[in-house]
Amino acid sequence: MRMQLGRQLLDRQIVDRDGRLVGKVDDVEFGVDTDRVPYVTALLTGQGALGQRIGGRVGRLLVAVADRFVDDPSAAPLRIPYPMVERVDSAVRLRTRLDELPGSPTEAWVRRHLIDRIPGSNRASG
Repeated sequence: MRMQLGRQLLDRQIVDRDGRLVGKVDDVEFGVDTDRVPYVTALLTGQGALGQRIGGRVGRLLVAVADRFVDDPSAAPLRIPYPMVERVDSAVRLRTRLDELPGSPTEAWVRRHLIDRIPGSNRASG
């Protein structure tokens, strides 16, 4: 299937199969087939991916801020393999649920360094 990445994919919201927001398409990863035709292998989401796509001073700032909120600054953005995409319409709709995706490095940092330090945060509300 052919698509114009700038108009049909980049900056679209990504939702899981239950309609929950995952993020938005900040960048894409490409592969090249045996006929040297490029194709989308994965969607990238997160500040680091967006910063790398934008480039320049603003892009470097976004990457630097994203790196402050991960334990391993070389951690890649959330990578969603393209075969997990069910369809692209007003949003990118996934075949899978949010909790079946790899965790976001930024979310993990926030949970470990902020949320888990709040008294009672490990108890379910009820």
